[in-house]
Amino acid sequence: MQARLLAVTGFLVASIAGLAVSSYLYVWPGAAPAPKWLADPKTEPLVVPAYPVTVREVEMRRGDTLAQALTRGGLESRAASALATQFGKNGADLRRIRAGATIEITWNARDWPIQVRYEASPWLSFAARPIPGGGWRVGRAETVPELRVEVVKGVVQRSLFDAVEKSGESAKLVLALVEIFSSDFDFTADTRVGDRFRLLVEKRYAGETFVDYGRIVVAQYASGGKTLTGVGFESKSTRFAHYDLAGQSLRKSFLKSPLEFTRITSGFTYARPHPILGGVRPHLAIDYGAPVGTPVRAVADGVIVHAGWNGGNGIQVHIRHRSGYETQYNHLSRVASDVRVGSRVRQKQIIGNVGATGLATGPHLDYRVAHNGTYVNPLGEKFIPGEPIPAASRADFTHQSRELVTRLEASAPY
Repeated sequence: MQARLLAVTGFLVASIAGLAVSSYLYVWPGAAPAPKWLADPKTEPLVVPAYPVTVREVEMRRGDTLAQALTRGGLESRAASALATQFGKNGADLRRIRAGATIEITWNARDWPIQVRYEASPWLSFAARPIPGGGWRVGRAETVPELRVEVVKGVVQRSLFDAVEKSGESAKLVLALVEIFSSDFDFTADTRVGDRFRLLVEKRYAGETFVDYGRIVVAQYASGGKTLTGVGFESKSTRFAHYDLAGQSLRKSFLKSPLEFTRITSGFTYARPHPILGGVRPHLAIDYGAPVGTPVRAVADGVIVHAGWNGGNGIQVHIRHRSGYETQYNHLSRVASDVRVGSRVRQKQIIGNVGATGLATGPHLDYRVAHNGTYVNPLGEKFIPGEPIPAASRADFTHQSRELVTRLEASAPY
């Protein structure tokens, strides 16, 4: 690495090996070669060891300002504020500070800060050095992310999370995969040992270091002799979304489940022994066993009809949707603060949390769907399909989908 030199001029008397010097060049710590003291331009420079330095790292906390973190790292509050302002003038977004980002402060032997490095993201960092006479000079370094499309595949043995982690990927990818098929497949109820998945996913790298995921460009999930396929597509008139091979959007008007991951403890039936009241009674709902506090999602856009206590149902949220559908979420521990009668909710919005209120033997969600006033089985109901590929883009989609599926099957054969 080429050494960075700071020239400091002025009258200075130093005693190094009996030599008096009137100026010196200082190499920033960590640079190479070692610092050189110049006694006479006509003679060979005398090399002495670099001054010892101390490097302190500060991690940004949620809610931190950059000035607060700099102060926590040892800078005086006034200097910290001035430096934060300089970072902002050089392109650092002080309103969007990433929790977990690091600040590295280098101190010399006299405990003066001689360098401050702020890593705003894996792609962007800033370095500041003091200017003789006061102030800071700030520079920025940017790394262009490299986008690679890679194959991921696996077989479910214990759970989908476990299968994805065994393939070397993170839980974030599980959620992205589930998101694609959430309207057609209930990963809570229908996931089975032996299910297979394969996908092509964008990954962003900084050099050789993986940073995060981009979009899943194509995915397949095989379960019970049926294979679901989702192809990512974007046209001039539509945003990026996933479609089946027929060109129908995989984002349906209703989700298959109001919980992301849990288990069904009681299904939809007209004759179930009631665990509290006794006798055989209809159970026109799906019960999902889950810990208290598990977030509950609205399965579709709609308007709140009821939010609060409702007898044996405990704390309940009741939503009216289009096309004659209504949904109920019973035995909640609480209702979300922004959910109230008359308010509109969006699909996947958190409307409350799992509890055990009302006539409940333990923590679970009692989920009910009615169509035109009659309760229906949520697991068997054929909800409104998604929007298809526009006619003008159909040929492009057909070509792209065939190409992507062929590539996926060749890259990750079962």
